Amino acid sequence: MKEIMNSEQLSRTLKRMTHEIIERNQNLDDIVFVGILKKGFPIALMLKGNLKSFSGVDAPIYPLDIKPYRDDVDQRENSDKQDLEIQGKTVILVDDVLYTGRSVRAAMDAISNHGRPNQIQLAIVIDRGHRELPIRADYIGKNIPTSRNEKVVIDINDQCIFIEENNPKI
Repeated sequence: MKEIMNSEQLSRTLKRMTHEIIERNQNLDDIVFVGILKKGFPIALMLKGNLKSFSGVDAPIYPLDIKPYRDDVDQRENSDKQDLEIQGKTVILVDDVLYTGRSVRAAMDAISNHGRPNQIQLAIVIDRGHRELPIRADYIGKNIPTSRNEKVVIDINDQCIFIEENNPKI
């Protein structure tokens, strides 16, 4: 595994992304963070903490389970028990890695089932390319071009990011 971002670099990156969110949004009281489970939600918590520290605004935050909305997973249960208060708000949708765009598409489908936000903005720590859908992030921590046989791993506990080689299927 090759480390591409240590905890200090990740912290600085998330602080920069928070400042970009503050600069772009006129009314910070309308911001709602929605973190895609599993790794997007802890990142959303960090962005929320930064926002409170930098601006004094304590934005609501919600975890989002996108499994029932995935088009590349066979299970399509419709047990959406989440309650997101997003009507008329600016949703900052947060995930760890942007790859094909399918997770983000599923998240937008899930969000639309909870009301109509004023706007959805996408915050991603790592954009690795290889998009299959026309999705682009508004806030990007770092662009890391990768090959399809590599995997970007964000270790939330150690707060560092690695690239590991996937074993090619023979």
